[in-house]
Amino acid sequence: MRISVVRTGGFAGIERRAEVDTSGRPDEDEWRALAQLALRPAAPDRPADGVRDGFAYRITVDGRTVLCQDPHLSEAQRTLISRLLKEGA
Repeated sequence: MRISVVRTGGFAGIERRAEVDTSGRPDEDEWRALAQLALRPAAPDRPADGVRDGFAYRITVDGRTVLCQDPHLSEAQRTLISRLLKEGA
């Protein structure tokens, strides 16, 4: 499974991206479960717009993509983004 995250926006507008191929990794099942949850949109009662100077994310898992924005990330999206970008999301 190939998982990628692209982060755009923020005050400086710097794009960050990271990718992982989970095939053959000892934690492959953990990545797979997290990725499947992250592909689900955040709670539908939340507004679609982000905040000024906030980050927008594109999460792609084996060709399926979801777009999300701060502060409207699901817990799974936040965890996956943090793991891939190796920083707080």
